[in-house]
Amino acid sequence: MDEREIIEKIMQLERREKTLWRNNRIFRYNTGEKVHRKQMEFHKCLKRNRWVFGGNRSGKTECGAVETVWRARGIHPYRENRDGVFGWVVSPTREVQRDVAQRKILYYLNPEWIEDVTMVSGKSGNPEGGIIDYISVKNVFGGISRIGFKSSEMGREKFQGASLDFVWFDEEPPEDVYDECRMRVVDKKGDIYGTMTPLKGITFIYNRIFLNERNDENVWHIFMEWADNPYLDPAEIESVSAAMTKEELDRRRYGRFVSSKGLVYPEFEESVHVIAPFSVPKEWYDNISIDPGLNNPLSCHFYATDGDGTVYVIAEHYEQGKSVAYHAKMIKEIAKRLDWHGDGKGRISALIDSAASQRTLSSSKSVAELFYDEGILVDTRVNKDLFSGINRVKEYLKPVSAPDRPRLYIFSCCVNLIREIKGYWWGEGDVPKKRDDHALDELRYFIMSRPEPYVPPVVKSEIALDKERLIRKLQRRGR
Repeated sequence: MDEREIIEKIMQLERREKTLWRNNRIFRYNTGEKVHRKQMEFHKCLKRNRWVFGGNRSGKTECGAVETVWRARGIHPYRENRDGVFGWVVSPTREVQRDVAQRKILYYLNPEWIEDVTMVSGKSGNPEGGIIDYISVKNVFGGISRIGFKSSEMGREKFQGASLDFVWFDEEPPEDVYDECRMRVVDKKGDIYGTMTPLKGITFIYNRIFLNERNDENVWHIFMEWADNPYLDPAEIESVSAAMTKEELDRRRYGRFVSSKGLVYPEFEESVHVIAPFSVPKEWYDNISIDPGLNNPLSCHFYATDGDGTVYVIAEHYEQGKSVAYHAKMIKEIAKRLDWHGDGKGRISALIDSAASQRTLSSSKSVAELFYDEGILVDTRVNKDLFSGINRVKEYLKPVSAPDRPRLYIFSCCVNLIREIKGYWWGEGDVPKKRDDHALDELRYFIMSRPEPYVPPVVKSEIALDKERLIRKLQRRGR
């Protein structure tokens, strides 16, 4: 073999190596070469409605693209795989589809796995340059899967009729499109997953996914930011961050929802303040707090306080449209389960909104009296000052001195308190919006019942005392 033939063989090997490298991108992602920790949390989660809220370049779109290829190919490492699945990728526009989601899927989809490509525009021989209608993918079980591409701008009617195994929303869809796509996966018990940067502010996604206001057990979310992506240069992150406003940083870097008025409790961090339930020592048991409601929800939480003054919210009753007798029964059942302290006669004490002492035209007894009749000895002498209460709660949410821990923790089972605190926004006139604040009201009642934190007296030096005496003397002369 002469030198020219040897060089040609080497070039063939190099071309083959480059082809293998390109075609094995999905496997390198799975083995950790391209994936970061939060991406794997998304893939491993078994909930059927999963969302990634991430800043630009945080790696969120990679999640959706890889998840889609895994599902179509039948090689998902953490979920049950099916033969011949059908799913949609939904982008805001056809142009965004071509430049973002479609490009990422083609990046991770080995060309040898593609059976056919049907185009909306452009040539199937060069799908990257056009707009794809759907891709037929060879499934490892022998069948053919289909990845269809849709744009939200088509309108809800274009999303009707199909029966799907999955839908990937690349960026936030309109609510009617989201609802229609949810119906498409019902009969196959399929999955919804979304990856988005929340640039539209407080929308239905904030309420239905982030707050999970409907308490859907299938809903799950995670936040990603630039620092989570190991392929971004830390120096570049800091440089770009320094040139952005706080609002831009929240949205573009951290993927946070931002309102023009701002959160009342920005100090609250779910990863810090929400903890798994544990067996609370009985000597920590403190008090129960109630915000009454009949048509509106009644909110009741059980509070414990440790020897250092740290408060734990350990149990929750939150329900609407029920009688006082029903609520009292449910509260007493929780108390029995916890072996909560009582008066020895089967009665327990609780704080309650002072409005509960008022009688209405429809009842000869007040709500407080009705609770008394049911064995809940409510105390209406609560401090309802809104701004003082908010400031006290803020103090409990803040670490005493960084990096020390805060003085308020919430058990993860108290889902309605967590939802309310995440969605509590300032409104007009520096007053919080009066919406979904029942749990937050009785949280304030309890926190305000706690003694003020001890502040040690300032011991003044002799020099300081002499200075004060001199100032007083000069003031007397000037009269």
